[in-house]
Amino acid sequence: MRRLLAASCMLAAVAGCATAPETGRRQVLLIDSAQEAQLGLQSFQKIKQQTPVSRDRQANAELQSVGRRIASVVSIPNAHWEFVLFESDEPNAFALPGGKIGVNTGILPITQTEDGLATVIAHEIAHVTARHGAERMSQDLIVQLGGTALSAALGSQSAVTRDLAMQAYGVGTEVGVMLPYSRTQEYEADRVGLLYMARAGFDPTEAVGFWERFQSQNRANGASTPEFLSTHPLDDARIAQIQRFLPQAMAEYEAARP
Repeated sequence: MRRLLAASCMLAAVAGCATAPETGRRQVLLIDSAQEAQLGLQSFQKIKQQTPVSRDRQANAELQSVGRRIASVVSIPNAHWEFVLFESDEPNAFALPGGKIGVNTGILPITQTEDGLATVIAHEIAHVTARHGAERMSQDLIVQLGGTALSAALGSQSAVTRDLAMQAYGVGTEVGVMLPYSRTQEYEADRVGLLYMARAGFDPTEAVGFWERFQSQNRANGASTPEFLSTHPLDDARIAQIQRFLPQAMAEYEAARP
């Protein structure tokens, strides 16, 4: 028990020792950037082995052009940028630590334009620069440590009491900590991505159009998960935030124009 308490104190001491770029949000980062990048590379290699890569030359060329253009306006240690277009009908894109960005062909009918694609890529790049992967892994470590400490503290209780307490802890941390944390990261990636696309010379007002089209698709598919049980913000809330930060992004866009 003493070791658990000592470990908890050590984690608490380093909590908040980092800040997210652009927003200044305090972060808990218990994993160094080199280790984080290595984990991202390993995961990306597995995905490329398991998911077919698109051979659409035009779509691939556009992805590389837009991706490299946005990556040129950011700086992050240990990043080796790679942009891959995967053959998948799911309208999705993802980022892994170390600069690994995957985009599914299923999202291209929603992006529609180069600026729409820039919205998606800038959002994913913002996840990388803000080190959201390391942040989530750090949160997981802390939650696991808390569960271990709780289990040890309940050692003298009945099996029924222990099971109920651990179940309550699991639900409480998932809904009360991990899911809101994911939404915080999504909002942050939207906000920072808006700045990145603007600095790279892409029109940030097109981000609103992209998310409105994404919202229409969600509605057509009957998506209705309550926000408090979702890792992503609701579309209306997301669009409202983007509109709120558009003036700042437009200033960056005007400054970046020749």
